[in-house]
Amino acid sequence: MKKSLLLLLAAGSLAATGYTQDIKEKEVARVIGTLAADDMQGRYPGTPGIEKAAQFISSEFEKAGIQPLPGEKTFLQEFGKFSLKTSSVSLTVSGELKDWPVVAVGTGRSFDWEKDSSYNVAYANEPAELMKILRDPAAVQKNTLVWVGADMAGYISNIAASFSERSYDTKSELEAVPPAEKQIILVFGKEPVADTASWSIHLRREVTSQHFANVAGMIKGSTKPDEFVIFSGHYDHLGILPSEAGDSIANGADDDASGTTAVIMLSKYFKKHPPKRSVIFVAFTAEESGGHGSRYFSEHQDPDKVVAMFNIEMIGKESKFGKNSAFITGYERSSFGPILQRNLKGSSFTFHPDPYPEQNLFYRSDNATLARQGVPAHTISTTQIDKDHFYHTVRDELSTLDIKNITDIIKAIAISAGTIVNGTDTPTRIEKASLKK
Repeated sequence: MKKSLLLLLAAGSLAATGYTQDIKEKEVARVIGTLAADDMQGRYPGTPGIEKAAQFISSEFEKAGIQPLPGEKTFLQEFGKFSLKTSSVSLTVSGELKDWPVVAVGTGRSFDWEKDSSYNVAYANEPAELMKILRDPAAVQKNTLVWVGADMAGYISNIAASFSERSYDTKSELEAVPPAEKQIILVFGKEPVADTASWSIHLRREVTSQHFANVAGMIKGSTKPDEFVIFSGHYDHLGILPSEAGDSIANGADDDASGTTAVIMLSKYFKKHPPKRSVIFVAFTAEESGGHGSRYFSEHQDPDKVVAMFNIEMIGKESKFGKNSAFITGYERSSFGPILQRNLKGSSFTFHPDPYPEQNLFYRSDNATLARQGVPAHTISTTQIDKDHFYHTVRDELSTLDIKNITDIIKAIAISAGTIVNGTDTPTRIEKASLKK
């Protein structure tokens, strides 16, 4: 980091430096607004909406003047996965056909269930109740129908990705997984169902292939081209959810159009201020449906050459520490956080350790795969995850975000990363033994 920049930081204002004048609030608003617009349809993998988002991110990388990854002709890093998808479903409750979401757990293909004594019925109105059932399938003594409360609808995509539509690299790998002896079906009811009600479920699933694409580009380092620093965020979201007040599009403005916007803005910033280490900018797909994008990307990196990963997730609102602040997951696991904070000495911005250790956020975002290989890979965030009522709902809209605060966070990341990107600092590696949950 240049001495002049440190002197400017001592004045306490990030916005005052010429180094960050090219990260403009108006541009930040434009990029987030485009990614979180209704015509992106919630950016769910396999939809025209996410393809449109990928093309937009590619166009922004092209404007920045960065290059595709080695071996790629475009900014799209494409791959495929196989999973089981529901091809047909019929749910009847007390003789009435219902359009409620139905999710079959595991790898069963065909279900024809009618209420009788051979089936168990359970109820889950809280996440903990549902997770207790899903995480201990061996405890299920009979085929079990779980009536899931209407308030849990926002969890459908996550549950499908982890327990129903889990993806595999090959079709044969999926087909080799035997169905559980006892099956579980989840019904996300839109209204309570009486114990005495009759019901029937007829569901079929088939193996399908799905196309995915990360969007990635890079700037080759001037003096240390074989050492890499990664800036990342995920650009997918949940797509279409059950309607609330006539709105069914999960726009994902904070989660994670905000982080993706940061990646785009940082690509433009570092192109204007060329790095000594090579820098990769990547927008991951399919974070919400199982972290497939970051896993594929990470498998194609040499972890010994990755110096650090700045994963940026949900920076759209003020953190619990106030404005001009953010937290870093796994802060205590490497010297990454202290380096960033030292580079901001004298400014009004502060980085903090993760205040929500019980949420296990270090393992729940796209930094986890490389972190498990020892890379100082951390997520920077401001989300107040314990009380964010917009999280994973159709209300995660542009209007809920603080654009100025987002802009200040991006500037802080740009400045605090300076010594890492330019080869002066190298964060300590994460001890692999420390990654056991």
